[in-house]
Amino acid sequence: MASRVSFTQLRLEAELERHRAECQWDKMPMIIDQMKAARFHEDDDYGTLLMAEALLEECLQDNMDLLRTSTPLTEKAHPRLSRAKGHLNTILSRGLLTPRYLNEALLLMAKVHYVQGRYRDAQGMCARVGLEELTRDEQPTYHLRLLAEAFVIKGLSLDHQTVSSVSRVRLSEREEESLSCYLRACDASLSYLQELDKTVSTPHTKTAKASLLPPVDVDLGYFLQASLQSAYLCLLQRGHLAQGAHQLRRVLRVVESRGSQSFRKSAARKLAEVLLSAVSEDSYWPPLGPPPAAWLHREGAAVFKDATYPTVKPPQRYSTDCCFCPQDVLEEAVLLLLITESMASGEAVISRLPDQAEAREASLQDANSVYDLLTIGMARRGQYGMLSECLERAMKFSFNEFHLWHQLGLSLMAAGKGVGAVSVFKECARMRPEDPSLPLLAAKVCIGQLHWFEEAEALSQSVVSMGEEAGELLPRAYLSLGLCYSLQASDATLKADRDEFHKKALRVLSKAHSLDPQDAQIAMYLALQLALVRQVSAAIEPLQAALNLRGDDLHSLHLLTLLLSAQKHHRHALDTLGLALSQHPGNFNLLFTKVKLEEVLFGPAAALRTCEEMLQQWLSRYDVSRSSETDDSSSLPMAERTEVSPGPRKPSIHLTLPNFQDTSTSLSLSGSLSPSSIAVSRLEAALSEVSDLSSVRRQGPTYIWTTLECIWLQAGELFMGDGRLKEAQFCIAEASSVSPNSYSVLLQRGRLAELRGQLDDAKGLYDEALAIHPTEERTLVQMGRLLVKTERTHLGEKVLRDAVQVHSTSHEAWSGLGEALQSRGSSQAPDCFLTALELEASCPIRPFNIIPREL
Repeated sequence: MASRVSFTQLRLEAELERHRAECQWDKMPMIIDQMKAARFHEDDDYGTLLMAEALLEECLQDNMDLLRTSTPLTEKAHPRLSRAKGHLNTILSRGLLTPRYLNEALLLMAKVHYVQGRYRDAQGMCARVGLEELTRDEQPTYHLRLLAEAFVIKGLSLDHQTVSSVSRVRLSEREEESLSCYLRACDASLSYLQELDKTVSTPHTKTAKASLLPPVDVDLGYFLQASLQSAYLCLLQRGHLAQGAHQLRRVLRVVESRGSQSFRKSAARKLAEVLLSAVSEDSYWPPLGPPPAAWLHREGAAVFKDATYPTVKPPQRYSTDCCFCPQDVLEEAVLLLLITESMASGEAVISRLPDQAEAREASLQDANSVYDLLTIGMARRGQYGMLSECLERAMKFSFNEFHLWHQLGLSLMAAGKGVGAVSVFKECARMRPEDPSLPLLAAKVCIGQLHWFEEAEALSQSVVSMGEEAGELLPRAYLSLGLCYSLQASDATLKADRDEFHKKALRVLSKAHSLDPQDAQIAMYLALQLALVRQVSAAIEPLQAALNLRGDDLHSLHLLTLLLSAQKHHRHALDTLGLALSQHPGNFNLLFTKVKLEEVLFGPAAALRTCEEMLQQWLSRYDVSRSSETDDSSSLPMAERTEVSPGPRKPSIHLTLPNFQDTSTSLSLSGSLSPSSIAVSRLEAALSEVSDLSSVRRQGPTYIWTTLECIWLQAGELFMGDGRLKEAQFCIAEASSVSPNSYSVLLQRGRLAELRGQLDDAKGLYDEALAIHPTEERTLVQMGRLLVKTERTHLGEKVLRDAVQVHSTSHEAWSGLGEALQSRGSSQAPDCFLTALELEASCPIRPFNIIPREL
């Protein structure tokens, strides 16, 4: 019978230890009553100690908010605290407990003193706790929790005590002592959570039956949470960023346990925040290494504190063998945030029930902080596509949450996902109908990315209709509306519709300029609209106003260059273009205009030198050979990877203009001789290089390859103008390898065939180009003139009339139509020639619409 009683006592004590380890305080009173009924521990106060602990911990759980704000708890307002303190006073005064349980009573009394705001008494109680009793081998799991709480209570008590007459040396000593307590508390609490996991997964044989139930998630109390977080928070609050980051990395390398997931999420987010806000690319150090000596010296530390204060029981950490290690600060920060985002989105509260409102708001704030940091990190690398995918996952718990929807819209816009961005901005406008910026953002995407001009017009009109309520964005709304009309005019096929859209655009842009004459962009676009309708002289005034406001604006300087060229002041235009290039070196749109001006002023040879420079600039800026040899797993974008590639490297594609002339006629652009005896072999070698380019994997955005195509076509056009058809063929072949189905390539191939007398081939190529772009001006003019040349006058006249209908300001189309009418003796031919002369007098070196029209 005695053995049966002994077994019952062991079972009850084991259950109590398990509940104390798992912080299941509500289950302890029932077992305490069973122990009293069985008359166990009648000769000591063990049952009273357990009851005091249960009462105290339940009181602390119910007052977490007060504890976080360091608000003292009073016995009058908290009866359970009063009862627990009474029990503990009785226990300590009677002295019937063994040293093991006496230490536990002292620690509980330290907790009572701390929560009541008596920090010196709490520190005294911690000093009386015998830590050797809590660190012996084969101790129960909850002793590690008590050990962590003992350290953190001592550290917090030291920090809360007043320092009115304390010397600087004593203050420094107190800070060092509290930090050592926090570091030991953190390791002890992590060890406790790991041991708790082992207990749940491999229960003791005597308690196996009781452990068959599913494990209960550990509800970390205030002191356990403080023991996990106080070390790195203390370091960061004191400005020790390197040591704080090192501590965060240490705790994140600890083997994960069931109760540490929430803490790991907070720690990962905090580390990412520190890395993004305080660590530069140059000062970054690897995750597995110690902080740089310069950082530690600046923070007043010779070594990190974990080397100075060895822990009592270190937690188990993951092995670092064969593990991935970030190479830069952004890579580590984004990796941390992606892990945190996965945890935050998985734990988000989706329920819309009223009783879940508080939990839902807390999880939403948690997710918001992660997504804001992700936005900062990914935006620095231009990873907007990945950012939009992350934010799309947040939509499942972001009903009517404007901030996340707005962030999603901006990320979609930056990633070039225009359709999704417009839909999201419309949803944002529904949430905040009083905000005029949201329809304008949607209109910006419609104009710049989607070319949905009617949709953009409706969105802009909705802001205009707000009137004065739109505030300072009202002029921008008129600007957006004016751009919509201007772009619709460019797309209109009927002259009447085109003229009507131009009138609307001028009226609306003039209204925008009158509302905000200090907006340089509005003034510039008003000047551009006047230029588009060939009011060149009138365009100078608003353009001058724009340049007075922003003298270095790219589009204003470019427009001034085009206006000067339209007035046939080509030398002044080239000087203005030089100023623009000094402000914006390497801008290809400006360089194309420079080529045209140099061709007019100095001839094709000088213009070809600029084309050669453009090819070299393209190669240095977008060298696909380097990016293709770079590791695809790198987080660096292509442009940055090419910039950081060490040492010179031979490009895999050859970007040099050809020269197949005889030695007696000229020199190549590079200055080397080109004997005619090897002209054919050089042509074959050059054409073979085309396959090198076509075999290179295309990387980066489409516009870089479109730019390369335009450079080759421009060079080919110059060669044709100089009568060097072999070189022109090479350039066109290079452009064709970049974009074989481009209508511009087909047009140039047709012109080359026409110059060689291959008129049927030329017509076929023009037909293919028109099938791709039926209203392209140059193709229509070339086709019409070719038909007239081949005595198919009526068909050529029809094509040229179509060209005049669509491009009413094209002097070449009017001149070609005049030639067609003259060939059949029509009296309308002189009128066409006169119109062509008038239009040519105001024709710029390149069309005005090369200036982008966008918000």
